[in-house]
Amino acid sequence: MQFKTFLSAGAIGLAVLAGSTAMVQAQGLRVMEGSASAPLSVPLNRAVVVESDVPFAELSIANPGIADISTLSDKSIYVLGKAPGRTTLTLLAADGKLISNVDVEVTPDVSEFKERLRQILPGENIEVRTANDGIVLSGTVSSTAKLDRALDLAERYAPERVSNLMTVGGTQQVMLKIRFAEMQRSVSKNLSSSLAMAGGNTVGVNGETGTWLNDGNAINNSTITPRSNANSSLGLGFTAGSMQFAVLLEALESKGVVRTLAEPNLTALSGQEAKFLAGGEYPIPVSDSDGISIEYKPFGVEMTFTPVVVDGDLINLTINASVSSIDSDTSVTTNSISVNAFKRRETSTTVEMRDGESFAIAGLLQDDFRDLNGQVPWLGDIPVLGALFRSTEYQRAQSELVIIVTPHLVTPTRGEALALPTDRVRLPTEKELFLFGKVAGSKGPAGEVARQDFSGPYGYVME
Repeated sequence: MQFKTFLSAGAIGLAVLAGSTAMVQAQGLRVMEGSASAPLSVPLNRAVVVESDVPFAELSIANPGIADISTLSDKSIYVLGKAPGRTTLTLLAADGKLISNVDVEVTPDVSEFKERLRQILPGENIEVRTANDGIVLSGTVSSTAKLDRALDLAERYAPERVSNLMTVGGTQQVMLKIRFAEMQRSVSKNLSSSLAMAGGNTVGVNGETGTWLNDGNAINNSTITPRSNANSSLGLGFTAGSMQFAVLLEALESKGVVRTLAEPNLTALSGQEAKFLAGGEYPIPVSDSDGISIEYKPFGVEMTFTPVVVDGDLINLTINASVSSIDSDTSVTTNSISVNAFKRRETSTTVEMRDGESFAIAGLLQDDFRDLNGQVPWLGDIPVLGALFRSTEYQRAQSELVIIVTPHLVTPTRGEALALPTDRVRLPTEKELFLFGKVAGSKGPAGEVARQDFSGPYGYVME
């Protein structure tokens, strides 16, 4: 009989529990008699009021360090959030019976944070939630810069307790086009003369430090040879009695123009580094404990850049770009091993620009000039005839270099929509190759490739 009564009481309790409702509001929580109340959320350093339908005689809080309680009446409780966490509030009746257990959850106050977030980043789809003692941010933002601003603001409310689940929308891939353009011009002129005469003994006079008269028979029955670097020369000789005279005029003039142009293109994801090298590697012998090993030094067109899409179409670029080549005029010889030097033009910088804009990140105008005048003392000062005893050298070298960068926001496209430089070239048949000497098929001459316009969307789509 007692067992049946206990079952009946349990059934009644479950019915009351299922039918009871708990009202959680910003101002308080309503507790029904005999119910296990819904969790009570209390903002940190703020208070809520809990009301009970029946009078209670005793209150207790499991962890006073998380929440502090005080009674306002026999039906009202004042709950203050002290530290983030969860604890339990217990209400007992006058006869010692349990009225209810209330789960109290103290969370950071995010209401002010949400308001500030809407003011600073209007229109951004950012969701704010609390987790334990931290803040969780989720949703989609329009740029990396706005994501950083939201995280910085969240750190003010929950230092080192911010979880970032946000994603960045929009185009986040950047294609960087770099143009290296360099012009080098050089002019070199040289005019020298030598005079020799012979009688009983041979005497040679030269406008330069060295002589072309190397022995006593330089005039008598011997051929006078100009220097190897002379572009032109004029030799005159005559005899007056037993005296022999010879005059040699040498002239050197050279002009040169060098044009260097490189246009590497490279695509990378925002925030990721990308590298590019078009050239080769030069072997350099290096001595170590095991003897001589080989290290390879890259040369050619090199580029390393890291793009960051800051906001919309605003792009931040960290660039390292260089153009290098082997300098055959300069070398170092060690242990019978000769190693050439390198010519290198390099720049490293960080710039910010919008999609499609261009920036000249480096420029150089260099003008080198040198002249040299050597003469035989006193004889070179004689008017007119003194030119036969002088050597004049003139050299001038000019170079202009500019590096221009242009970023583009790009998205991938379908493979069949892309064009390749080889699409218009067809391999020749044996008949076309051997009988007609054609190196490409009739539908795609090799010369047509050079006339193609490669400025279109090869491998990317510009927005």
